[in-house]
Amino acid sequence: MDTTPIFTDDTIVFGLLMLALGFVFITESIKTGFWSKFYKIVPGLFMAYMVPAVLTTTGLISPDWTTVSETGEITEHSSNLYYVSSRYLLPAALVLMTLSIDLKAVFNLGWKALVMFFAGTVGIIIGGPIAILLIASVSPETVGGVGPDAVWRGLSTLAGSWIGGGANQTAMLEIYGYNQAKYGGMVFVDIVVANIWMAIILIGIGKRNRINKWLNADTSSIEELKNKMSTFSEKVKRNPSLTDIMIICAIAFGTVSIAHLSANFLAPSFENIVNNIESPTTKNIFTFLGSKFFWMISVATLIAILLSYTKAKNYEGAGASKFGSVFIYILVASIGMKMDLTMIFDNVGLIAIGIVWMTIHALLLMLIAKLIKAPYFFLAVGSQANVGGAASAPIVASAFHPSLATVGVLLAVFGYAVGTIAAIGCTILMELAAIS
Repeated sequence: MDTTPIFTDDTIVFGLLMLALGFVFITESIKTGFWSKFYKIVPGLFMAYMVPAVLTTTGLISPDWTTVSETGEITEHSSNLYYVSSRYLLPAALVLMTLSIDLKAVFNLGWKALVMFFAGTVGIIIGGPIAILLIASVSPETVGGVGPDAVWRGLSTLAGSWIGGGANQTAMLEIYGYNQAKYGGMVFVDIVVANIWMAIILIGIGKRNRINKWLNADTSSIEELKNKMSTFSEKVKRNPSLTDIMIICAIAFGTVSIAHLSANFLAPSFENIVNNIESPTTKNIFTFLGSKFFWMISVATLIAILLSYTKAKNYEGAGASKFGSVFIYILVASIGMKMDLTMIFDNVGLIAIGIVWMTIHALLLMLIAKLIKAPYFFLAVGSQANVGGAASAPIVASAFHPSLATVGVLLAVFGYAVGTIAAIGCTILMELAAIS
């Protein structure tokens, strides 16, 4: 079936996304009337995500589409906007937002950040088998299948994605041999459920004060870091010259180029090392080391942290983090573009499993946050470091304050490291649940 959207040229689509972002910022700046009341309920970052989703849902734009020729030949097409945003603008944003970071102050945020991250991981591990048991009691065929078609094998790829990332997801596909002809359905569930959850988290950011009050959370360490960064920013603030702006761009994209160069060398090198490991289980645990995206994000963040100990951090006064925020919003819009809201109704059974699974993840996070009095920031970023990975965890973190983006990256990178082994544990439990 031909699914060509009205606009397929990325140049035009990018312009529409920028117009959508412009609309969000213009309406958010209105301090009276309808829009003022609207943005007290719905945060601007959520709208930056949702407006592109509406454009995709209405068929104006699309991240992927197919065309059918007169001879019946089907051709697959894809937009490159998310790839460009995630591979170029995301690392550039991380560099600019990390330039002025106080790493010691980040570590002073304490143990609650790690506890919430692991709570999110455990929520995914136990959420999968519980979701299978619950859905099986209503619709056994939804969680059935035998051999390579067994649904639990497909769900193992979701566990890999929601604890680690794309590399871990691929590893799980290889480990459990799920029918690749049906793999697209699992990717579909991944996109829909993960994006719904991200939307809920973004809405929660706008209500974080109320949530923190309910959690009885101690936000002093976060506020201390934010105040420290704001004080530093004010201290070095200046009217940026063209030279300042060009140097900021040089720092950002020069680092991005080094990160890509390093990733092009490190990923194949570690891939060869991993491939020479005799144990199949051990080999798949370390598959993420062969991911160029993992190394690109890691190297960019490391360079930015090193630069934060030099005079380069003073470019925060010329608006470095603001440029980073621009890149982050473009990334958010490109992620929103991937969400077709009608997809929710295309595979109700698997979507139901995913929603139950994610609900258990969320409930456990809320329970642990309540018990240890962790602020909503740790809940949101701990969750996204698992479910969203290095692409969305910094987005959520920076929504609280640009200086906090690094926290999201550090936790997301940690997620890559534990992703496959934790997903294997989850899959063992899902297999037991499916055959019980």
